[in-house]
Amino acid sequence: MRNYGSLYEKEGRHVLVFERNYPFSPEKVFRDLTDPDYFTQWYPFATGDMDLRVGGKIKFDDGEGSIYEAVITEFNPPHSFCFREIDDLLEIRIHVANQGCTLTFSHTFDNREMAIYTAAGWHRCLDVLGQLIYGRTVEWEDNALELREYYKTNLYKK
Repeated sequence: MRNYGSLYEKEGRHVLVFERNYPFSPEKVFRDLTDPDYFTQWYPFATGDMDLRVGGKIKFDDGEGSIYEAVITEFNPPHSFCFREIDDLLEIRIHVANQGCTLTFSHTFDNREMAIYTAAGWHRCLDVLGQLIYGRTVEWEDNALELREYYKTNLYKK
């Protein structure tokens, strides 16, 4: 396994950070990242209803009758896609790197007790995003328990 996330504190909140490297242009990765058909496959509860502009809304459905929205706070193709989902901040940034690009995914939140579960969840979601970027068939690996164990042991060491 690789591509594990890290946990930091910033201004009294918790920030999970993941980095993924791709041998593709930032334009291609950004396009795949924000494509509503792909977004619904890798991002939890996404409906595909996305107004891709600063101030635009992204709609989510929790499957239990609750619909909620995120507000896009930064949209700068092919470099950044950031939004506030309820009280959490999601920041996705793409930088040119060695014959491709690096995607940095950050999730800022309050509840530290959820960090292990959140880290395992995002790890899995970003694995699926990678499958989409590489043009592979989406397969959700049955590794949630293993990832939670890893993050339980390693997330708080910094």
